[in-house]
Amino acid sequence: MERIARNINPGGWAIESDKPIATLLGSCVAVCLFDPKLRLGGMNHFLLPSRTKASNSDTDATLSGDFAMEVLVNGLLSKGVSKNRLVAKAFGGGTIVSLTTMAIGARNAEFAQEWLDREGIPLIASDFNGPWSRKVVFLPENGDAFCRRRPTTQADAAEVVKAEMDYENSLALPKKTKEKRIELF
Repeated sequence: MERIARNINPGGWAIESDKPIATLLGSCVAVCLFDPKLRLGGMNHFLLPSRTKASNSDTDATLSGDFAMEVLVNGLLSKGVSKNRLVAKAFGGGTIVSLTTMAIGARNAEFAQEWLDREGIPLIASDFNGPWSRKVVFLPENGDAFCRRRPTTQADAAEVVKAEMDYENSLALPKKTKEKRIELF
């Protein structure tokens, strides 16, 4: 399943009907939403519960849980899903780097649970917290989700920190745009 899955990164989301969706999580959370009648589902992957007040960056918005949840639900609604039929499965929120005192993983997990409860979407399965990274594969055609926990060693934690920093730095780079020429005549 993993070989044919559509992989999503932090800030990503996908809606599918017949292709698996996969992601790799550390302190991030992924929420899978499924409509059993339409046999359609989607998954998101967010890095922080909500956008920081100090930032107006579009990048910060796409990495936040409040944006990720809204965009996934709205995407599903645009495909004909009924919100009252949606069920959720959610994963992640691990503490893979114990150096941080911000408890980002726990905050992400708490946010996901509170958001789903507030929106009236039942959380029928979850695997949150702990010292693990997780590989999640979601099958949107039937709503099944598979979560493989992976113990995190100090070397793994350093690798994850480096990968997250590299990803964050790549988002901060200005996007190259083609120069538009205006010709006056």
